[in-house]
Amino acid sequence: MKSFKNPFKNLILDEEEKEIEKAVESGRVKSIPNLKREIGRFQKAAKYTLDKTKNINIRISGRDLLQLKAKSIEEGVPYQTLAGSIIHKYTSSTLS
Repeated sequence: MKSFKNPFKNLILDEEEKEIEKAVESGRVKSIPNLKREIGRFQKAAKYTLDKTKNINIRISGRDLLQLKAKSIEEGVPYQTLAGSIIHKYTSSTLS
């Protein structure tokens, strides 16, 4: 029988990692609902972020910008990424 060596035996955690470990061990960290969907959403956001992009300048109302920023916080993505995603969805649906 082969013996198992723990690769984490001499691991030294920083303060933030220790707090995370405590939270997990105490049960304060919970899995989010629809984990697979959320992972997919973040993967899609990362893909759009990594795609080669071009800069544009547009004028929008201050109210629309505030609402876009608020929505981006809800979605957990930067507002410029969200704006690009909205434009991509629109152009993809109207061009196909």
